[in-house]
Amino acid sequence: MADDMGYSDAGCYGSEIQTPNLDALAAGGLRLSQFYNTARCWPTRAALLTGYYAQQVRRDFLPGIGGGNKGERPVWAPLLPDLLKSAGYRSYHSGKWHIDGKPLEGGFDHSYLLNDQSRFFSPKSHFEDDKALPAIQRDSGFYGTVAIADHALKCLKQHGQEHSDEPFFHYVAFTAPHFPLHAMPEDIAKYRDRYSEGWDVIRQQRFEKQKALGLHEYQLSAVERKLGPPYDFPDQLKILGDGEVNHPIPWKKLTPRQQKFQAEKMAIHAAMVDRIDQEIGRILQQLRDMQAMDNTVIFFLSDNGASAEIMVRGDGHDPMATPGSAATHLCLGPGWSTVCNTPFRRHKTWVHEGGIATPLIVHWPNRLRQGNQIRHQTGHVIDLVPTILDVCGVQKPNMWKDVAVPEAPGTSLLPVLENRETQPHAPLWWFHDGHRAVRDGDWKLVSSKNDPWELYNLAKDRAEQKNLAKAQPDRVRQLEAIWDQYADQFRQQLQN
Repeated sequence: MADDMGYSDAGCYGSEIQTPNLDALAAGGLRLSQFYNTARCWPTRAALLTGYYAQQVRRDFLPGIGGGNKGERPVWAPLLPDLLKSAGYRSYHSGKWHIDGKPLEGGFDHSYLLNDQSRFFSPKSHFEDDKALPAIQRDSGFYGTVAIADHALKCLKQHGQEHSDEPFFHYVAFTAPHFPLHAMPEDIAKYRDRYSEGWDVIRQQRFEKQKALGLHEYQLSAVERKLGPPYDFPDQLKILGDGEVNHPIPWKKLTPRQQKFQAEKMAIHAAMVDRIDQEIGRILQQLRDMQAMDNTVIFFLSDNGASAEIMVRGDGHDPMATPGSAATHLCLGPGWSTVCNTPFRRHKTWVHEGGIATPLIVHWPNRLRQGNQIRHQTGHVIDLVPTILDVCGVQKPNMWKDVAVPEAPGTSLLPVLENRETQPHAPLWWFHDGHRAVRDGDWKLVSSKNDPWELYNLAKDRAEQKNLAKAQPDRVRQLEAIWDQYADQFRQQLQN
C-alpha cells in the first residue's frame, strides 16, 4: 500500500513516472479500473485489515456515534492476521500503521512500525516488534521507504529459512509519497527537468495514455481552478515563499519563479513513487529467491487520492535548503494533485472520484495465468479481507472472544479476478470529513460538506461533469435513502 499516491501515478495507470516493477506486475496480472478506498489514510487501513467500513469499527467519524483516528475497534473486529492463524499463516507488517492497538497485539508475528510521517530521513518515532527504537539522526543514510523494504526483506528471508513449510501474509505499508516531499537526490535527478511543461500539459498526456491503455473511455474532468487545499493554513503558506500557490491556476499564468518551484515539487513526488517501485522490485526478487513468486498473490493499491494539502509540520521548512532534503517540508498541492488523480475530480479527503479512486494491481501466476487484463467491475477496500480469506480457504468465524461477529459488507473479488460471472456489487458507501457518497451500480450520489447532493451516471460520466440531480429527483431520493440506511445500520450495530 502506498500513501497519498494518485490514481494515475503508476506507469500502468497513465504516468510518465518510471515504475517498471509495478508495470510488470500489471503485465503479468491484472488491473482494476474502478476500485475504491475511503478518501483518507486511517479509515482505509481499518477497512483493509478488518473488512468493515471504518465507521462500523469506530475508526472514522459517524454522526451520533463519534469515532475517528483515535477510535478503538469493537471486540468483534479482529485484524486479518488473527483470522489467518487458523490456517497456519505467519503474518508480518512493515511500515505505516495508523490503526488502534499495536501490530503484534493485532496478530502480526513481526513488525516494523514507522510512526513518524514528518521525517523520511530522520524519524523520531519508530518501533520493531512493538518496542521503541532510537531516533535516527540526519545524514545517517536512513530513508523511510528503503527501511520499510529492508524490514520486509528481513522477515521474508527469516521466513524462508525457518518457516518455509508455512504460508505467510505480509502487509507492506509505504509512507511515501505522503508529504513532506522528501526524496533521495539520485531519484530526484531522474525527473529534475521533466515537469517544466507544467501541470496542464502533463495531465493531458496522462489522460491520453490512460485511453491508450484501455483503462477508460471517459472525458477528462474540468480543472476546478478555485478549489484549493481542504484545510487552510495561511501562516504556513507564507513560510513556503512566493513560489508556492494554493490553487491549480493555469500554468501559463504562473511566474517563472512559481513554475520552477512547482516543477521541482513534482520531480520530488515522482522520485518518491519511483523509489517505492525500486523497493518493491527488491521484495519481488526475494520472493523469486524463495521460489514463492508464482504462488504468492500480490495486491498493490493506495490509501486515498493524491493530496491537495499544503502545510508545514515536523522540523519546519528551510527555504534555503535543497528541495526534497531533510530540512525542507514541501507538499504536492492542488496543481499537481489534480494531475496525479487524472482523469477525476478533487483530491484526498473528498469523496468525489479523485479522492477515492485507487489503482489496484493483482498478480498471482498460479491462478491468474492470463496477464495484462483489466477488470472494470467495482470493488472497495472492504472487499480485500473476504478476498484474501477466500484465497486462503479460511472461513470467517461467527463469534470472536464470545461476541457475535456482524455480517461484513464486502465480498470476495476472486470471481472478478478469475473473470467468472459475478453479481453486481452491493451499494458502496462513503462518509469522511462531512463529505458523503453512495454508489449503486453505475449511479453515484455525492455531496461535499454542507453542499447539496450531486448525481452522476458513472458509466457515461465518471469524471463527474454532468450533475443530474435536478433532472432525476426520484433517483436522488432513492440513493439518499440507501446512504441513510447504511448510516442507521452502523449506528445500531455500535449501540447494541
